[in-house]
Amino acid sequence: MSAIPADIIHTTHVAIPRIPLTRVTAVELRKMFDTRSGFWLIASIAISAVLATIGVIVFAPEDQLTYSTFATAIRFPVVVILPLIAILAVTGEWTQRTGLTTFTLVPHRARIIAAKATASVVIAIAAMVVTFAVGALGNLVAGAVTGAPMVWDVTATQVLYYVLGMILSLLVGFMLGVLIRSSTGALVAYFVYTFLVPTLFGLLATYQQWFHDLQPWVDMQFAQSGLFIFERSLTGEQWAQIGVSSTLWLLIPLLLGLRFVMRAEVK
Repeated sequence: MSAIPADIIHTTHVAIPRIPLTRVTAVELRKMFDTRSGFWLIASIAISAVLATIGVIVFAPEDQLTYSTFATAIRFPVVVILPLIAILAVTGEWTQRTGLTTFTLVPHRARIIAAKATASVVIAIAAMVVTFAVGALGNLVAGAVTGAPMVWDVTATQVLYYVLGMILSLLVGFMLGVLIRSSTGALVAYFVYTFLVPTLFGLLATYQQWFHDLQPWVDMQFAQSGLFIFERSLTGEQWAQIGVSSTLWLLIPLLLGLRFVMRAEVK
C-alpha cells in the first residue's frame, strides 16, 4: 500500500443554515393542537366564553348588560385556562419524553423555549380576540332581546390593560412549566398559586396591618387585578407594584428555571 500525503486530503465544510425561529415557533404552535387534550383545551376558551356570555344575558340585571360586564364575565374562565396551555406546552417535552427528539433537531434549547413562549403568547392574543368578539356579540344580542340601549364602555387603553393582564397570567403558567418541568407538579403548583396563595395573603392582610400595606408589592395577583377594572386607569404606584410583584413571582423564578433547563440532562 502506498501512503497518501497529508497535504492532498481536503476536508469540505458544509454550512448548514440554522432553522428560522419562525419555523420553530410554527412547529410549537402545531404541537399544541396535535393532541386531543391540547385541541379541546384551546377550544374550551371559545366554549367557556360563549357560556359566560349566555350566563350574563340570562342572569344579569338589565342595567348591568354592558360590554365591560361581558368582558369581565368571560375573563374568569379564560384566565384559568390560558396558563394551563402554557404549562402543557413546556412540560410535554419531559412528561411525554419528546425532549430528546426536540433538542436533537434543534440543539439550542434557548431557541426552543423562546419558540414555546412566543407560541403561547400568540395563543393568548388569539384567545383575547375571540373573547372580545364573543363579548361584543353578547352585547348586541342582549340589546336586541331586552330593547335596552347598548353600552360600549371599554376604551382601547382598557383593552390593552386587559390583554396585558391575560399575558402576565399566561406567563406565570409558562414559568411554572419551565421551573418544574413536570405536568402534574406544575399544574398543582399553579392551582396553589391561583387559589390558595391569594386566600392566605388576603387573610394575612385582614388581620395584620403591616402586611395590608405590603400586599400590593408582594402579591402579584392582587397587584395586577387593577388591569381588569374598566372604571379607572392605573397610577404610577400601581404600575410599580405590578413590576415589583412580577419580578418576585415571575421573573426571578423564570430565570432560575431557564438555568435548570439549560443545564439539565434530557433523558
